[in-house]
Amino acid sequence: MFFSIIIPTYNRLPILEKCLLALESQTYEQPITEYEVIVVDDGSTDNTVPWLEANATEFPHIQLLAQSHQGPAAARNLGVEKAKGDFIIFIDSDLVVTNSFLQSHANTLVKYGKQSNRIFTYGRVINTCNFDFPTSEPYKLTDFSAAFFATGNVAIARHWLIEAGLFDARFQQYGWEDLELGVRLKKLGLKLIKCPEAVGYHWHPPFSLEQLSGMIEREIQRGKMGVLFYQKHPTWEVKMMIQMTWIHRLLWGVLSLGGKLNEKTIAVFLQWLIDRGKSQLALEISRIFLNWYNVKAVYAAFRE
Repeated sequence: MFFSIIIPTYNRLPILEKCLLALESQTYEQPITEYEVIVVDDGSTDNTVPWLEANATEFPHIQLLAQSHQGPAAARNLGVEKAKGDFIIFIDSDLVVTNSFLQSHANTLVKYGKQSNRIFTYGRVINTCNFDFPTSEPYKLTDFSAAFFATGNVAIARHWLIEAGLFDARFQQYGWEDLELGVRLKKLGLKLIKCPEAVGYHWHPPFSLEQLSGMIEREIQRGKMGVLFYQKHPTWEVKMMIQMTWIHRLLWGVLSLGGKLNEKTIAVFLQWLIDRGKSQLALEISRIFLNWYNVKAVYAAFRE
């Protein structure tokens, strides 16, 4: 079993270094024979490519590819095209894995592969703000994911990706390119197998008010890409996923007081929580108006 780990990256050099060092520290045995790490730089402007080239000897498993800024869907497709492995593992460039990460995916693929070859494995993703020691974060209820196919930590046979048609490169903005591919994989009869032993720690900086403008922009982009998702798969299930229902309009409209509860009107309260070490609570409260921005963007894009 030869693994190709594909990592698209865009301006994430500090955490990318931790991600790659963890992948160089893997301990494995049969059925794994070898692995490669394909880093696809998506037009970074933070010196990612020169740094990787200058430090190539520290990362013997890495194959570096580069493209203009086209989004993660196109980057992952390029990685799959160049991959040597029969099995692909997708992770994000801000994920730090344990040293048994590859072996855990391999063991689960072999165990369930005896029953059916139409499977893929999904590892556990734990969110953390701890940059120095990301793997010290415990699993939390908020880390649970019900996604069928998400590229934060997933292993799948390469031929299924080819048969499904790879990622749709039209998803150039934030969101949905992996879940859309998941719909096509489900139609091929593939089954998700959870693999909690394959742990990855997803790092993001502690929440601050300075992040809100970028987060709002991502929600707007996610709304636009959600409409593309629905155009490809016009089902009630997809409408629920992208929040394009009267339920979501009512829920987030009421909770945000029709948009009156927003990044400006409660900024002082959010900063008060942050100053008292409750940045996670401040983030969860912010999700109320962030979801309202998303719902509005979905309907605006759908009308267009």
